[in-house]
Amino acid sequence: MMAVYDLEEQEQISELKAWWAQYGTLVTTIAMIAALASVGWQGWQWYQNRNAGEAGALYFAVQQAAEQQDAQKARDAAGRLIGEYSGTAYAQLGALLSAGVQFSGGDLDNARAQLEWAADKGKDPALRDLARLRLAAVLLQKGELDAALARLQAAPTATYAARYADLRGDVLAAQGKAAEARAAYQAAIEALASGGDQATTLREVVRVKLESLEG
Repeated sequence: MMAVYDLEEQEQISELKAWWAQYGTLVTTIAMIAALASVGWQGWQWYQNRNAGEAGALYFAVQQAAEQQDAQKARDAAGRLIGEYSGTAYAQLGALLSAGVQFSGGDLDNARAQLEWAADKGKDPALRDLARLRLAAVLLQKGELDAALARLQAAPTATYAARYADLRGDVLAAQGKAAEARAAYQAAIEALASGGDQATTLREVVRVKLESLEG
């Protein structure tokens, strides 16, 4: 009986050697690829986490500068975010926040530049819509009415539909297109019909604009 087992064991060993001779290189290669992929994934995760941490620190710097109304520091920190971490949401948020500081300080050109980047190059669609809305407001302030309307042309997400219609009404009113402005204001009021307290306040503001046109 032992001899039988020895024979079977030798046959299994022979089969294993033959199998390994045929597939051993492939198995080794797959194992190496899997190991490298694991190391690569861990390295990528580390890189992503490090980038997120650095981008977050820069965004915090923009926030601090905004609180202090320091336009230069806000612009510098936002510029670094855009230049070094453009693929992160922090870059879009930083550009939006810094643009607000520039706008408040009367620097419409720098506000415009940062909003154009956020609107055209930012990764997050909702933040792009918000950037387009604020950019149109800057262009209205600068008197570039056709450019402002162009930025409001594409339909935004539902979140910003009322504000887009409201601002479109402002631009059209500034162009002397009263009928079109009234239609835009009416669309804003309808979009705000089912909102909360904040929507109610904005709806009343839009209604005043609409009544002034009708008057």
